[in-house]
Amino acid sequence: MTSVKNFRVETAATAAELGRGAFEFTDDYSVFDWGKMPDQILDKGASLCTMGACNFELLEAEGVGTHYRGVVSEGEVVELETALDRGDAPREMAIDLTMVPDLPFEDGSYDYDAYYESVEDHYLVPLEIVFRNRVPVGSSLRSRSNPEDHGLSMSEWPDEPVDLPDPVVEFSTKYEKQDRYLDRTEAADIAGPAAIESLESVAREVNQIVTEQAETAGLDHQDGKIECLYVDGEIRVADVVGTFDENRFSRDGQQISKEVIRQYHKRTQPAWVEAVSEAKRRADEEGVADWKSLCERQPDPLDRDVIQLARDLYCAGTNEYTGTDAFESPPLSDVLARVTDL
Repeated sequence: MTSVKNFRVETAATAAELGRGAFEFTDDYSVFDWGKMPDQILDKGASLCTMGACNFELLEAEGVGTHYRGVVSEGEVVELETALDRGDAPREMAIDLTMVPDLPFEDGSYDYDAYYESVEDHYLVPLEIVFRNRVPVGSSLRSRSNPEDHGLSMSEWPDEPVDLPDPVVEFSTKYEKQDRYLDRTEAADIAGPAAIESLESVAREVNQIVTEQAETAGLDHQDGKIECLYVDGEIRVADVVGTFDENRFSRDGQQISKEVIRQYHKRTQPAWVEAVSEAKRRADEEGVADWKSLCERQPDPLDRDVIQLARDLYCAGTNEYTGTDAFESPPLSDVLARVTDL
């Protein structure tokens, strides 16, 4: 189970064969790696499922392998269009299941050798592959690199977002309590038999497909991430792809993603956000895996009007991106006008 979706296992994966199951999308949300926050956002789960299914079907049409099998509607696995024709924005996504071993944490470090001891022909690669088309103000990439490293003709990062001439692909940890970015050598070690070049190639193809779909909806695709499974030498895209939780989109400079809620917390609950940062820093220094146990504050609930606005943003954005009327919602332009006043 994750902070915003649950697993349903129908046939468990074995060391030799993939299993079958489903993601059950909830209306929970998470920011700053906190996990489940105090509130729920109505229809958020259906929004993520609909948008993710749209993207998986786009990837499959372009020959990109995935773990996606369809969405669950009226008890059967169908294509997204069939579910929407039934008036049913789906909340469940049928998927193949792979091996996800435990990642032991001992003496202040993670044991990836132990992670691979129980896998044979398939496993979930314990990495997140991040792609960036734009570098916003505050991006961690600014502290880890210089503009010249990415083909930009400037010596310092400006105080405004920067579009990259070519997408940047990076690797970060997936199952460590605190995500951390890796150099290619360490990422290759953690990836096991999965070739780091193949993971990067798949990420770039996913980025291109999502970017092109966003452009058809008049949206700018800024960045995102994927997870992958390795099956008999093949890389397949796993988890969920190209949603407003995994990726950042915008229109006319206004964010259309979970980033809106994230920035709202920064403005309205700065003490909690700072406590989260301090807890992560202490955990890193003290070699503690569970940084939340060191956090001295809890997040406060959102105001009701903010929850409603977040709901409309997810739903209107999904309608625009998928080119459907999956949700009853105000037009995205009206929602974005309200977001600017948040």
